[in-house]
Amino acid sequence: MNGHTVTTDVLIAGGGSVGLMLAVLLRHHGVEPLVVEQKPQLSPHPRATGIGARTVEILREVGLEQAVNEAAVDLRAGKIRGRTLAEADFTEGMAWKTRGTPELTYTPARIRGTCAQNRFDRVLITKAGDVEFGVALDSFEQDADGVTVTLSDGRAVRARYLVAADGVRSRVRQILGIGLTGPGAIGRETTSVLFRAELRPRQPFAMCNIEHPDATGLLVTVDGEREWVFLTTMETKPTPELIRTALGDPSIEVEIRSVLTFRGRGQVADRLSAGRVFLVGDAAHAIPPLGAFGLNTGIADAHNLAWKLAHVLRGEAGPELLETYHAERHPVALMTMEQARLRFDDPSLHWGKDMAEARKAAGAINAPVVHMGYRYGSSALPSTEDVALDLDGSPGSRLPHMWLADGVSTLDLVRSQWCVLTADPGVEADVPVHVVDGWPYGTVLVRPDGFVSRSYG
Repeated sequence: MNGHTVTTDVLIAGGGSVGLMLAVLLRHHGVEPLVVEQKPQLSPHPRATGIGARTVEILREVGLEQAVNEAAVDLRAGKIRGRTLAEADFTEGMAWKTRGTPELTYTPARIRGTCAQNRFDRVLITKAGDVEFGVALDSFEQDADGVTVTLSDGRAVRARYLVAADGVRSRVRQILGIGLTGPGAIGRETTSVLFRAELRPRQPFAMCNIEHPDATGLLVTVDGEREWVFLTTMETKPTPELIRTALGDPSIEVEIRSVLTFRGRGQVADRLSAGRVFLVGDAAHAIPPLGAFGLNTGIADAHNLAWKLAHVLRGEAGPELLETYHAERHPVALMTMEQARLRFDDPSLHWGKDMAEARKAAGAINAPVVHMGYRYGSSALPSTEDVALDLDGSPGSRLPHMWLADGVSTLDLVRSQWCVLTADPGVEADVPVHVVDGWPYGTVLVRPDGFVSRSYG
């Protein structure tokens, strides 16, 4: 028991990917948070593998794009299938990747393949600052000036703000008594088996549907050589024999490293903030797994909240700025949950080719639009299929990307601060003005998170 009281501007309860990303972003804005995580160390188990383009843009902003690229696995194929891995057909998976390439014209983000969440976390923690493992939040009380938190080791923390990044069963959310909206648990319970095996597939791939009746499931790449995950809903013990059957190689050595069981959930907290307390990531919303939306939505939460906290803490904005966090992110969370649910019910809406008409009929939105085509303050979109049409410089949308000289994007000009982009050299403002030759979007005022605040035509 330690009676010492710690003081900090921001206490982050939860040191998973979203909590770590929030810490990185706060430090990028000059705020030193404290992160506490109840687990004894970073999770060795990859929970997600899909790092979206908007997340890579955020990593680019804080100088971690290259590090994540180095942690990623270069792929030649996307999703493949076969009775076993040895019998898999790589043709469709390679065509899937080719179809996705032209979409990258709307973003400067480049990731060479897939980066499993455990590898992603190891990159984030290098810039996350003070992270304490094996320490949980027990309780808290807030008043007009801050939040007093009691930790599991007996310490008290006095923070100006508390952010809950403590997962689907968030202790913070429960204490606040915030309800949930959504279908809740969906699908069957899934077993996730992290294992090591020396594999040399014909082509590096993202994932493979295994259709063997004795080992039905999904094989997911972690590092493309030694670490893999096998996901199955079969009610069978996860053994090396099961893995060997899925691989189609009875002689290969398999070492099981970790086993997790989970069930997909669709739920969004009815409030993402209460006074000086904020919810991010899975504490704010549980997104069904198909679509790679969950982790990326949580990263976007952190990006939205970090600059607002920093501005208020520095006295550059009033506390009413923080009220916009719920107003902006809650509709995005509801939309994203629904889009993931539609895909969970019909995976072809995500994986199928030439599915625009089917998506329209089902009310589904193309994945890139879900990731970054949304608009704060409006649910209307010019296109539910072509994200480039949605990024048109309108207020509430992410600033359009244009390549400038020497590999610089217009997004890079923002530099995490308010600024103006224009083609008119006569424009003057109280914030940095960037004159861009050929800029077709008029004069726009841009927020520190790269979203257009105002357009002047």
